[in-house]
Amino acid sequence: MFSSPRNDHSSMNAAPSKHAGQMARLVLQSAIVAASLMLLTTAAPAQNRDHLTEQETDLVRYYQELDKRIDVFIKAMDRRFAIINGAAQPSTKKLMKDEPDWGDLPKGTRSQLLGDIAAILDEAITNLDDVSRRDAKNPLISRSLRKLTAAAKGYLNQLAALKSKATDPDEVAAIERVADNANQVIEAGSKTPAPSSAEEDKKKKKP
Repeated sequence: MFSSPRNDHSSMNAAPSKHAGQMARLVLQSAIVAASLMLLTTAAPAQNRDHLTEQETDLVRYYQELDKRIDVFIKAMDRRFAIINGAAQPSTKKLMKDEPDWGDLPKGTRSQLLGDIAAILDEAITNLDDVSRRDAKNPLISRSLRKLTAAAKGYLNQLAALKSKATDPDEVAAIERVADNANQVIEAGSKTPAPSSAEEDKKKKKP
């Protein structure tokens, strides 16, 4: 006798329960979408920042010879270290008449400029690797690596001074990225043969 009303009552409770479950899922999905959008918005500035200025990129394209291109990368990093340290900027005197201008100095926070340096150093390593894979006997490889190794050693000294004063976590992380890349260069450079007598003579003849 009393079974029918109880069944009706149960079915009435089931519908709201099912509806509540659907609502909970919708709320959860909305929260996930909102969180994803927030992450994308936060990541956008870092993704949109180029580690070289437009003019520096033009200079990299202009110089097809590996050693000259490495010189551009080194000067681009030196410019950023000079800004960070409040030091004099390296000379941007043109080596060739039709060489692109260096343009305005890069802008950004200390951590952004250090992030640029890490990325530039990484690009320099990639350029060396690419040439090495295509032409392992290319004499410009060892010459370029020696230049980059000398620069990397100087950067490690500057990084040590910067790290001792850094308090911002992003800046510390950027310093560590630069140091990692610099140590890779130095390790590779330690296996590079000394310059040949012909290269030394060429250096001496330069004005």
